Amino acid sequence: MAYMRFARRAILAAAALALPVAAAHAVDKTGGVFNTLYAGLGAKGYDVVAYHTLGKPTPGKVEFQQAYGGVTWQFATADHLAKFKADPARYVPQYGGFCSWGVAQGKLFDVDPVNGWKIVDGKLYMNFNADIQKTWEKDIPGFVSKADGNWPKLNQ
Repeated sequence: MAYMRFARRAILAAAALALPVAAAHAVDKTGGVFNTLYAGLGAKGYDVVAYHTLGKPTPGKVEFQQAYGGVTWQFATADHLAKFKADPARYVPQYGGFCSWGVAQGKLFDVDPVNGWKIVDGKLYMNFNADIQKTWEKDIPGFVSKADGNWPKLNQ
């Protein structure tokens, strides 16, 4: 009886450890669209213009939204929505809104719009979480170069 309880706990523990790894790998290919893993919203509903103008993550609002690239983007203000409409390519995150570090590894992971982002040379890069963000920031040019090389085959 004790052996069965131990075996059951071991199986549950192994499954719990495997779950985050399986869940972290979002998709194999983008299909040419932006990351839609969160209810079809780009950047999980955060205002991508705000990263550029306010320098901080800012939740968007349903009343200020725009479809672009196969997803819905939300904005905190009408002004941010207007800026996005005027030049969406300027504001959308690189690599379809997937984790920049992950793309450098040849994989597509989801992102944390609060703890995993940075504007570099006027472009928004997003990452899986704060720890991956720290790793990515140790060699931004290297990771961007690798991601740029991997992106065409992932974005099919």
